[in-house]
Amino acid sequence: MDKKPFYGTGLYKHSDLTEQIIGTFYAVYSALGYGFLEDVYLKAMEIELKRRGLTPGTEQPIDVYYAEQLIGKYYADIVVNDLVILELKAVKTLVAEHEAQLLNYLKATPYEVGLLLNFGPKPEAKRRSFDNSRKEWLVAKNKS
Repeated sequence: MDKKPFYGTGLYKHSDLTEQIIGTFYAVYSALGYGFLEDVYLKAMEIELKRRGLTPGTEQPIDVYYAEQLIGKYYADIVVNDLVILELKAVKTLVAEHEAQLLNYLKATPYEVGLLLNFGPKPEAKRRSFDNSRKEWLVAKNKS
């Protein structure tokens, strides 16, 4: 019988951490509201995450490979506690492309959980995950 992974007190992997991050997001949104560029929210999130005892790494590089060759580099807005990718937006509404961007970050890295946070007219927070066992490049790397 397969055992399901245990992720702590919450329902999902890193749910305690993602709840803290979402609380931080709403605190920053309450203080700043809508209308700033993403960079302003990124800096405010970094400050507030640190104030809450978390460890944010900003603009983390993500290498993208195809056929074992580096074909590009992206930068995640924030990675919290080296566990959760944050993709920040300041748009009227989130669209499918924003979610696809976060999923691609998760697919290209060993991170399994990401949050898409929109500082739009209405605050939006979406959680996405992509288990490492589904990442062919990582599975192959770990076998070698």
